[in-house]
Amino acid sequence: LGDTTVTWTVTDGSGNTATCTQVVTVIDNEPPVFVEDLPIDGTYECDNIPEAETLTATDPCGDVEVVFTQTITDGACPSNYSLERKWVATDSNGVVTTHIQNITVQDTKAPDPSINIESSISVNCDNIPSVPNIQFVDNCSTDINMIFNETSSFDINNPTDYEIIRTWTVSDECNNEEIYTQTISVTLNEFANTVSERACFDDGVIDLNDYLQNNQSGGEWIVEEGDARLDENLFDPENVALGIYKFSYAINDNGCLDTTEVTLEIHEECVTLPCRDRNNVIISKVVTPNGDPYNEFFEVNGIEACGFIVELQIFNRWGAKIYDNSDYQNDWNGFAHNSSIGRAEKVPNGTYFYIINLRNSGLEPFAKAFYVGTK
Repeated sequence: LGDTTVTWTVTDGSGNTATCTQVVTVIDNEPPVFVEDLPIDGTYECDNIPEAETLTATDPCGDVEVVFTQTITDGACPSNYSLERKWVATDSNGVVTTHIQNITVQDTKAPDPSINIESSISVNCDNIPSVPNIQFVDNCSTDINMIFNETSSFDINNPTDYEIIRTWTVSDECNNEEIYTQTISVTLNEFANTVSERACFDDGVIDLNDYLQNNQSGGEWIVEEGDARLDENLFDPENVALGIYKFSYAINDNGCLDTTEVTLEIHEECVTLPCRDRNNVIISKVVTPNGDPYNEFFEVNGIEACGFIVELQIFNRWGAKIYDNSDYQNDWNGFAHNSSIGRAEKVPNGTYFYIINLRNSGLEPFAKAFYVGTK
């Protein structure tokens, strides 16, 4: 390579000579040639970038060395960038052939769930599946953002079948976003706890929460029957009419309607009225039918205004019934039936026994001994 001087010498028979000089210049102006097909430019998904080709080259003037380099230029996000791949073939004389491949790398796919998300499910309210633990994977990014949201059309004030909609919103580092939706159609079942009790109007304020099970909360007490007002969960029976009152309390218990129904009969039996107090009934302890104004008759007093009917039976000490009246008027003064003493006349002095029933009073019968005498 370069200049070579060639000298030509000619000699005749007599020894005469002549010379001529020739300068030969050798140059290498033919670049190396790549042997393989050259890779072309292209756009590829971030997880599908082709491997760099291995290229070789030939040259008529000698051996060729091929050097590969790659340059990355960042884009708007970690998975969007460009690659410049360069192959430089240099022969032994420094003649160079260069090939450049430009690759555009892009991330266009959103993360995928690790398990299948059923888009539609139908269940009863007591069998709602729990939220699945879903991991999301991306073809290029490791930094994945996931937002979960759940909405329900359940209305405690209008309980009917309803829907639960679950959404998973996922995105990668290049803001490729996908929304996965699961719709659960729920058949509403109602579980009711019913309570029936009686309470006196004078017993004090009733806390309806005492009838709730398992410390339930989140509901509201409602008057279903009866003219009553509630102070949240408190019912005061003192100033309401006697009768039946119904209250209900409903909550959303894990998707089902859990109802507590309380029926209260408000009565006045806790108050002892004069006609219902045994202590107000005054019964004779002694009868002395001797004509004076004292203890002349066997009397049942203290119930004059009550309207009770007095049923009286009197027995002697041997258990024989000597008197029986189903509507006694405080007029017995010692006379007996014939069968009790043999003939109709006053009973002898002594101890006798009575049984008194006050019809329609609700009181237990009275039974006790009393004395009949002449003094």
